Amino acid sequence: MSRRRRGQAIHGWLAIDKPVGITSTDVVNRLRRTMDAAKVGHGGTLDPLASGVLPIAFGEATKTVSYVMDGTKVYHMVVGWGEARDTDDREGKVIDTSDVRPDAQAITAMLARFTGEIEQVPPIYSAVKVEGRRSYDLARADQAVELKSRKILIKDLTLLDTSTPDFGHFRIVSGKGAYMRSLARDLALALGTVGHVVALRRLACGPFTAETAISLDMVDALGHDAPHSESLLPIEAALADIPAVPLTEAEARRLSQGQPVSLLHLASRTPLNGLAQGGTVQALLNGKLVALAKIVEGEIRPLRVVNL
Repeated sequence: MSRRRRGQAIHGWLAIDKPVGITSTDVVNRLRRTMDAAKVGHGGTLDPLASGVLPIAFGEATKTVSYVMDGTKVYHMVVGWGEARDTDDREGKVIDTSDVRPDAQAITAMLARFTGEIEQVPPIYSAVKVEGRRSYDLARADQAVELKSRKILIKDLTLLDTSTPDFGHFRIVSGKGAYMRSLARDLALALGTVGHVVALRRLACGPFTAETAISLDMVDALGHDAPHSESLLPIEAALADIPAVPLTEAEARRLSQGQPVSLLHLASRTPLNGLAQGGTVQALLNGKLVALAKIVEGEIRPLRVVNL
């Protein structure tokens, strides 16, 4: 007999403005308790050092987490020049120093090298798995860690301020899987010095932005009323970049049961311009998500069914 999940069945998203000093898991656990939520997850980890947008998924919204994690992120990062740290941020031990302080001209000239699709080695203090173990567990146990480089996308890298010689302020727009700590480390080395992340704030994560994010204190004040507030966004809020296809009740029922729906039937009443073979769509009934589906051979086939 299956064990019944405790807590309320809450479905949707909260964009939380995570404060410095706590983990993303801490935020999830706090919201689970505060809102008495049965199922909670987050859409993209932020280190304890970092603040800013942490999307939190509840209930059936957890099925759309990967689409948020794959989305574009925007950061404000402060790099401290002259000290390398084992964690690549200010919380680590100093492992190397340099007297070199790059000026604005040198930094600006180097940014193109770190823009576009680049190779990046994750920090050894990261959740990357090495033979089944987390890299940070190996590093904390003083075991040698050698991580492979991976391709990541830096869409934009802009120097904002370098008026204080020891620090550089940057705005970064990145794709999925990019480590800001690695970017700070590698940029410093390319500039003939060493460096680490002093401060990091995420300004956007997929469709969620700092302007609309709410504090944990605000959620605490709402308590069990939080699921009924305007701050709880619908599941579809995470899928703004995915085309939507309206369904009839009969079609929605078919998809919910794992059966495909013919594109011909849909096209007879709804323009389907721009839908490509193999593409993903939101299948909606009366504006509510029924399933994430894929276009295959003239049909819409369910990928993830939402049970509300």
